[in-house]
Amino acid sequence: MKKITRIWHGVVNAEKADEYLKYVEETGILQYKNTPGNLSTKILRKKDQEICHFFTVTEWDSYESIRKFAGDDYEKAKYYPEDKRFLLEFEENVNHYETFEY
Repeated sequence: MKKITRIWHGVVNAEKADEYLKYVEETGILQYKNTPGNLSTKILRKKDQEICHFFTVTEWDSYESIRKFAGDDYEKAKYYPEDKRFLLEFEENVNHYETFEY
């Protein structure tokens, strides 16, 4: 079965990494998991001295399901009101990949 993997990247100050992780769990992750067609949800985190990189990696059954989460312009990154308290930059787009499991 072919899946679509959606990957978003964000950067925060390392001192806020734990607080941001909790925030993402309560906003984006909760919304991902409650959207029909979401198959899996993961957060990757890497601290690099004073900054911390976050990647949300989600798998979906179709682009139509992704649109239910992200809207018609599903290639645009989706942000939440409090993101401005944490994120050091706002990347405009996310990446999507056809994903094959064997």
